[in-house]
Amino acid sequence: MKLTLYVFLLIVLLVSCDKGSGNDSPAPGSGIGGSTARFTISGNTLYTVSNTALQSYDISASSNPKTGSNIPLGFGVETIFPYRTNLFIGTQTGMYIYDIKQPNSPKRVSLYSHMQSCDPVVAQGNYAYVTLRSGTTCRNVLANSLEVIDISNLANPTLVRSYPMKNPHGLGADSTLLFIGEGDYGLRVMDISDPANIREIQYFDSTKAYDVIPAQKRLIVTGPDGIYQYSYANLKQLTLLSKLPVQP
Repeated sequence: MKLTLYVFLLIVLLVSCDKGSGNDSPAPGSGIGGSTARFTISGNTLYTVSNTALQSYDISASSNPKTGSNIPLGFGVETIFPYRTNLFIGTQTGMYIYDIKQPNSPKRVSLYSHMQSCDPVVAQGNYAYVTLRSGTTCRNVLANSLEVIDISNLANPTLVRSYPMKNPHGLGADSTLLFIGEGDYGLRVMDISDPANIREIQYFDSTKAYDVIPAQKRLIVTGPDGIYQYSYANLKQLTLLSKLPVQP
């Protein structure tokens, strides 16, 4: 039951088109997924990551998808996040940026390296946000932090600042807000209007949060005990709207 609900939610989010406007909105045909997703849709192309590679598929004819390029990335590939005409790929040792102007032939732009740690990533504007956490599969027990990376020059991403966290998992950004799932330690809401000086707005230590998906002033939070829906129409106050319990 737990697996079915999570898969259903992920599929719904990935095929839902964002109705917002502006340069930072997903392109037509793009999906909205979480920062810990291993596949995403941009335009007519589906991208997936295995533990070692990036794979593309042409889905312009949904009944006849065509396999595109397969790009080796090394070991420890974990997540994929689309933003504008780029893919941000989180691995245990760094963040890859790939250009997808030619959708079926992604081109590597750069690699931002960090200590060995679990690594979800999201991007907004001129900044990418990466969470590093300790964990047995990631081998580094010291890393529990949020890193803010300047991507104004995609070919040369640079660290702006690192913020200590407890055990950060997934994260999501929308306008001036950054949401961070701290796993068993809770859910954080951060003000990122000044990425070099992020401040905390709210912290829910009773909500176990693995991944977060913000869109249209609604926040979807997934955790071990259910799927939460919050409103952030009031930017200073996250309000719980509903909870869908999930049996362990």
